[in-house]
Amino acid sequence: GAFYNTCMDTSHIVFIHGSSGDKSNTYKAVLLRTRFPGMLTPDFEGDIQTRMAKLISLLGNEKDWMLVGSSLGGLMATLFAAQAPGQVKKLILLAPALTLPEFADHLPDPIHVPTIVVQGTKDELIPWEAARNLAERVFSNLNFIIVDDDHRLHKTAEALDWESMLA
Repeated sequence: GAFYNTCMDTSHIVFIHGSSGDKSNTYKAVLLRTRFPGMLTPDFEGDIQTRMAKLISLLGNEKDWMLVGSSLGGLMATLFAAQAPGQVKKLILLAPALTLPEFADHLPDPIHVPTIVVQGTKDELIPWEAARNLAERVFSNLNFIIVDDDHRLHKTAEALDWESMLA
C-alpha cells in the first residue's frame, strides 16, 4: 500500500503513546504519521492523572475523535472514552494496559464506542487472556485481535490495515 487516502480527514486521529520511550518520535507514531500526515502525536509525561488532564484539554469538546492508544496510551484512550463516549468515534488499542489496577479494579460502565484491540500472545507485560477478559467486560462493540507478537507489536504494527481500521 503506497497509496494513501489523501481525502481522509486525519486531524481527528490521535496517537497516544505508552509510558516511557514510546513518544511521538517512535516507530508506531512515525509509521502512523507517514500514512496519516495530519494526525496528532502529542507527548505525555508524568502520572496517569497528569497525562489524562493533558489529553482532556487537548481533545476539548470536539467530537469524532479516533484514538489510537499504545500500552498506557491504550488505557488513557479507554478512560477518555468512558468519561466522554460522545466525543469518540473509534478506539484502536495496541496492547492496552487494561490490567493495571487503575482500570482493572474500577471497571467503568460499558463503553459502546467501536473498539479494536490488538494484543500479542508473547506480550511480556500485559497477558492477553487477562486483557481480553477485561475488554470483553467493558467494550460492547469489540473486535479483539490476537497476534503472534510481543508487547511492542513492532511486527504487527506495519502489517495492520490502518486505512480500514481508521475508516
